Amino acid sequence: MSKKIQEMAVFIEFLVGSGLAIFFHLVLNNEQAAYLIFGLGILLSLFTYLVRQDIETTKSQLIDKYHDAHEIPFALAQISDAECKIKANELIASTLKSIMILQNGYIPLDEIEFYLEGARLSDQSLHQIKAVDPLTSGWLSRGALINFYQANLRAVNRGVTITRIFVTSREELGDSDVQKVLLTQYNDCIDVRIAFRDELPSTFDISGRDTNSSFDFAIYDDRGVTDVFVQTGKYYGRKTFQQSEVAKYQYLYELLEHSAHPVRLENDRIVLASEQFSLASNG
Repeated sequence: MSKKIQEMAVFIEFLVGSGLAIFFHLVLNNEQAAYLIFGLGILLSLFTYLVRQDIETTKSQLIDKYHDAHEIPFALAQISDAECKIKANELIASTLKSIMILQNGYIPLDEIEFYLEGARLSDQSLHQIKAVDPLTSGWLSRGALINFYQANLRAVNRGVTITRIFVTSREELGDSDVQKVLLTQYNDCIDVRIAFRDELPSTFDISGRDTNSSFDFAIYDDRGVTDVFVQTGKYYGRKTFQQSEVAKYQYLYELLEHSAHPVRLENDRIVLASEQFSLASNG
């Protein structure tokens, strides 16, 4: 009953104000007071209506936020099996990790999504792609990598400059499969550089904390980044377009570029350009 009266408060106030105005006008013959009371009654009714609407809107929003905040605890509380509760807590912990990644401006990606996103960004690039990759033979055999590389070639054909720093060891550089990868990219007009792991620092400051680098990331037109996680789990890598985060990868790339070796072609093999200078000095 009280709720119905509250809902009719605006109408009741209008009736009271109108009744008082009629009383002053007809009984007391005070037209000025009647008009004043009627006007005040209308304003009070309008004010009550607006305040009530604002309260209802706020109440609805608060209820929605309450349900959002407590939906998961309520759902967990309904799990009675102990083993199921442990599994549910593991899922919550994994979800919270993903949410933290999103809070930092990154979108987590599984492996297929990662290379698909790399291909899409390659197709959208207009000027330059700066990439750092571990030197593996997967470039010639894995479907996702092959399709990603085809997107790189389309970018090169459009006039996009691609510089790729391969991170490897001196022993791996002589491997025949590794040489095939280097030759292919070198002949496809990609600016190939070599960085040796033992010449690089083991940690870099990325996202505000020291972390082991995967040495597997790419910067597209200085506006977006894709990066592989060091320890892959549910997600293989991530992407970001946050300029503050992109700037960190640009700085990391500059450090790696400073430590990288240019290469040259010699007898159908890729060798360090510095080796030529060493032979010349020895001669």
